[in-house]
Amino acid sequence: MSVRASVIVNNYNYARYLPEAVESALAQTYPHTEVVVVDDGSTDHSRALLAGYGDRIRLVLQENRGQASAFNTGFAASRGEVVLFLDADDRLLPTAVETAVRHLEDPGVVKVHWSLCTIDAEGRPLGGLYPGKPLGHGGLREHVIRNGPNSYVNPPTSGNAWPRWYLEQVLPVRDSGDRHGADAYLFCLAPLFGQIRVSEEPQSLYRLHGSNFSGRTLGDRVARDLRRHDFLCEILAEQCLKEGVPVNPEQWKGPGTYYSWMEGLRMLHQELERRVGVDEGFILVDEDQWGTESQVLGRRRFPFIEREGRYWGAPTDDRCAVAEVERLRNAGAGWMAFAGHTFWWLEHYAGLRHHLRAHYRCALESDRLLLFDLRPELQPTGANVTGVTP
Repeated sequence: MSVRASVIVNNYNYARYLPEAVESALAQTYPHTEVVVVDDGSTDHSRALLAGYGDRIRLVLQENRGQASAFNTGFAASRGEVVLFLDADDRLLPTAVETAVRHLEDPGVVKVHWSLCTIDAEGRPLGGLYPGKPLGHGGLREHVIRNGPNSYVNPPTSGNAWPRWYLEQVLPVRDSGDRHGADAYLFCLAPLFGQIRVSEEPQSLYRLHGSNFSGRTLGDRVARDLRRHDFLCEILAEQCLKEGVPVNPEQWKGPGTYYSWMEGLRMLHQELERRVGVDEGFILVDEDQWGTESQVLGRRRFPFIEREGRYWGAPTDDRCAVAEVERLRNAGAGWMAFAGHTFWWLEHYAGLRHHLRAHYRCALESDRLLLFDLRPELQPTGANVTGVTP
């Protein structure tokens, strides 16, 4: 008997993108695929659009209760042994289900995931992959027990496929309190149940647009992610307790953890608000890990190294690094911030370290953030700021 698969589309007021998502689910090369669409109380014309699909989809309508509820409702209405959740603003490539079924034939695999190709609001390719880092794979049980939630890289909702047996053990998804993040609940527990596989070829398209929940302001994201991490620590600890595995959730918030990393980001946010003027720009050395918005709290953000407003990778050498600092300072950057995970740059680029220490005041130095004041009027008399390290 052929394995059945379900694509569950969760939608709330995404009528603009919804038809592309549904059509991508209906266009799968794997023949034994059903499409379930949960409309979570949309107030736009989503429901009128969905009614036009007739019996090509299984349509479930509910009042607005959030993404976790939509996942639970969609799963209850589905029949597939392989399940993919699809956000209504994303799209699947035609071979997504076929790829998922092939990987999940192994009963020891709890999920298969892949990176997503980025597209803009109009569906035009942006040429990137999301996430931009290697995805977690293999047996991660001990790693997660030791390091806690968010300790391995996952793609967003539309880049994952699950076996039904796993979802039956952990659903219903519990709401983290922000009506989003249902995928994080599944990521958190998955390594306790089996192996994780990676498809080397992207199987989905991730749409970047102004309404993305993940695209909210830096401060909003930090507060949300810290709150969500606390929730996931509770979920993971509960499951470990069920399995008789003793854990201390506080160890998942110590140095080197995701929680500590996010605390560093919150500190950056607070320090920028306190020290950097609204009309001032700042250079952020974060290896592009803390988002790509050009404005943070109304302050202009320059990635380092920067080309056309985007992060361009690490400097080739000290001379390149120093020249870039001075170029960006002349372009309006009054401050330079190093996130804690990039402190190694100041060891590797000794000339950059010497240049900054010799010519600029260090306004803040902690284990999470290093902040230099680049404003020329506040430098010591006689400072030789030329862009070339003596």
